[in-house]
Amino acid sequence: MPAKKNFWSARVTATSDALDLGPSVFTSKSPRAIAASLKRSADRSRRRKGTPLQSAMSMLNFYINRAGTNLSPARKRILNAAKPELRRLYGR
Repeated sequence: MPAKKNFWSARVTATSDALDLGPSVFTSKSPRAIAASLKRSADRSRRRKGTPLQSAMSMLNFYINRAGTNLSPARKRILNAAKPELRRLYGR
């Protein structure tokens, strides 16, 4: 029987103080939907340390960086397009 793999990034996503994420936040095909979900989560979360924008952007970058080479170019484009959309939602 193979050894069980420990994915520290999954633990960080679930237990970090960044924010409480909704289910399947990063699976949407729309950058606007991803940004809106992150904004909703950041605004409602009591576990964040910084501003809602900082926390939402931090979690988005964390997901992009941890997924790394497993992301298709199309998926990476969608996730990166969510960044300016998130800034727009926060008026920046």
